[in-house]
Amino acid sequence: MCCRSLEIDYFNKPMGELCKHWKDGGCSIYAERPQVCRDFECDWKLERDLGPQLRPDKTGVILFEDPDSDDYQAVCDPSRQMAWRQPMMFKHLVSLAKAGNTVIAKSGLRAWRIYPDGHTTEWS
Repeated sequence: MCCRSLEIDYFNKPMGELCKHWKDGGCSIYAERPQVCRDFECDWKLERDLGPQLRPDKTGVILFEDPDSDDYQAVCDPSRQMAWRQPMMFKHLVSLAKAGNTVIAKSGLRAWRIYPDGHTTEWS
């Protein structure tokens, strides 16, 4: 999902377009992939307590901490733009906000801040 959903400046790849290096179900340049791809850390792979129900290809949401802003981001697959609103995912995002994180859900060019009490506001 990260190869489709995320913007990758290094390749001039916009959000929502599949990376040109994606071939036959995987990265065709994996061994030589750029540092930006090597550095990306999806929380589902890092946090063992998230479980299979929050796996990005099942939920349509990639979870990660933005290294530039320290915001916790939930970026939706372009084909499932409001996937962050699914009850299990939303509950997880609210719990992160309750733990003191700034939580941002992104869908295309739109973004929402999620607050500890569960309300949301469009983020600009």
